[in-house]
Amino acid sequence: MSPRPKSDKSKRHRFELQLDDEMENMLNECSEKLDTTKTEVINKGIRMVKSELDKK
Repeated sequence: MSPRPKSDKSKRHRFELQLDDEMENMLNECSEKLDTTKTEVINKGIRMVKSELDKK
């Protein structure tokens, strides 16, 4: 099996996050309903906040 090809946007930064039970449940629910990873849900949230800030 060949190694996974490198993405144009390789991810070099790592971030650890601690969540309470409510936030973990919400993240899991979003991930399941969107059929995507928790990381992508978090990334999408960051993009949404940035978009809102750019409107101001």
